[in-house]
This record gives sequence, structure tokens and C-alpha cells, in this order.
Amino acid sequence: MHMADALISPVVGGIMWATSAGAASYSIKKIKLDLDEKKIPLMGVMGAFVFAAQMINFTIPGTGSSGHIGGGILLAILLGPYAGFLTMASVLAIQALFFADGGLLALGSNIFNLGFYTCFIAYPLIYKSIIKKGITKKRIFVGSLLASVIGLQLGSFSVVLQTFFSGITELPLLSFLLLMQPIHLAIGLIEGLITAAVVTFVWSARPEILEPINSKIRSKNMSYKKLIAVLLCSAVLIGSMLSWYASSNPDGLEWAIENITGNAELESSENLHTTLESFQEKISFLPDYSLKTKVEVESNTPVDVGTSVSGLIGGLLTLFLAISIGLVIKLFKNKRLKEN
Repeated sequence: MHMADALISPVVGGIMWATSAGAASYSIKKIKLDLDEKKIPLMGVMGAFVFAAQMINFTIPGTGSSGHIGGGILLAILLGPYAGFLTMASVLAIQALFFADGGLLALGSNIFNLGFYTCFIAYPLIYKSIIKKGITKKRIFVGSLLASVIGLQLGSFSVVLQTFFSGITELPLLSFLLLMQPIHLAIGLIEGLITAAVVTFVWSARPEILEPINSKIRSKNMSYKKLIAVLLCSAVLIGSMLSWYASSNPDGLEWAIENITGNAELESSENLHTTLESFQEKISFLPDYSLKTKVEVESNTPVDVGTSVSGLIGGLLTLFLAISIGLVIKLFKNKRLKEN
């Protein structure tokens, strides 16, 4: 559901950039007040995990479409809404800058659509409401499923509205809406199952890691090392190997556009779009998660060197960016405490 610049006008793009920047600033402010420093490495590892997981498009049967997890609900559950939002922003920024996945003008929209609705609406209003009486496998399953579906439905609806108010495409509002919502309902259901499985595993391995619902007590002796190791190994495996088996079908957004226009990708002749596209081509050293120069590998398996390199480098860059954000926040927090 990564929007391309061709869907967004400069005005709408600017507004969404400002809105997402405001949400990020608010998240930083909130984290400064209650930063669990042990979660800083987890921010990086979860960012790398979500980056890798988003590389795997799964087929939606009977539609000719595919989808991938957004990851916002998963990040909010394991990191809290504020750190989760910042980590999601890190993932999307790395994807846009170095892999040409999502437009630069549309980056604010993508962060808002995939991060804001999940971390600040679906997570607190749906997931936390369901598990407030206590965490169980059943409540994790129901909460993850419903929160994922609601979050993605709100995000896909937001894509339609942002495209409509931009007014630079010929996508009819009603037709676009009637295609976007059902296909992302199916994608949301699958994401909910994946999210529930990961959260259940984490809860079984380290129940204390989930954000406290009824208590603010945190164990000083709690260690995330083993869990981080497992998640990091999973991110490497997913990004470097399992990503070979991603569906080649267009994702939900591309599928909806193609069904209306006959083409999955739209082109724009606006000067700003052309300038940003040219800039993005220069800095994206692994466009579309592949090498600019193809490498042929003789194998009985669908080995894709470009995809593997993209998964490893992208995960590493996301890990570095998310951890850096956490460390900078920690630095300012400690400086503030010394001044007081």
C-alpha cells in the first residue's frame, strides 16, 4: 500500500508530510518522558524484521492480487505506539530513499496511512481494549486480527481520500473505494494472523516485553538478548531467502489502479514529480529490491541475488536508523535530567 508520487498533488503531499512530522515529534516528546532504554535495540531489530516481512507479498486467491503486512500493529504491540510509529517511519523512509518503494512526495502519506492509524487508533482503541482484562492467547489472536483489519481499512480509505483530494488522476472515487476496501480486508485478515503468531511467540518467550496494560512495573533484570537474537535471525532469513518466493502479482493498491486504468503504474508530467523521481533514481541503489545489473545464478531454486542483497542491506539500514533515533532520544533525555 505504498503510494507513488503520481497519486499525490504537491499540496496534499506537503500537508501529509507536515502531519506525519507532527506525529513523529509528538512521539519523540512522549518517549522522552518514559523511555525504556532496553527497547532501543528492539526498535532496530523490529524495524529490520518488518522491512524483511514487507518484502514477501502473499497471493490473495481468486483476485490476481497480492499483499504484504504493514507491520504497524505488530510494532505498536511490542514497542508501544510511539516507538512503534517512529520505527515504522524508519522502515518507510529507508524503502523510499534506497529502494524506490513509495514516492518521496508521498512518504508523509505512507507514514500516516501505515503508521498513524495502526499505532494511534487501532492499537489503543481495538487491541488494548480487548486485552485490558489480561493477556491470553485468545485475546492476542482476536485483538491482533481486529486491530490489523481496522488499521488497514482506515489506511486504504485514507489512500483513496488523499488521491481524490489531490485531483491529479482520473481514478473515480467510488470505483477506487469499492476496489481498495475489499482487497485490503483480505490482506488485513492475513496480516492479523501473522501478527497474532509473532506476538504469541514473543509473549510465550518473554511475557514482560509486551507493554504493561494494568501495571507500570518493569523488571530491572529483564533481558531481551535471546528474543532479539531470534528476531534478528528471522529477519535475515526472511530478507535473504524467503523473499525469493514473494508473489509477483500486483499488490492491493496497484491491483485496484490496474482494474480501473488498465495500468498498475500511473505517470505524471508535473515538474515536482519529475524532479523527485529523477532524484530518487539517483539515490536508490537497489530499485525495486533488485540489482541494477542482473546476476544470473544457475540453481534449482529461485535464487535472486538482488533480492537477498536488498533484504540484508535494507534490514541493516533500518536497524541502524531506528536504533539511532532511540539513542538520540536517550541522549536528550539524559541531558535534560542532568539539567534538572
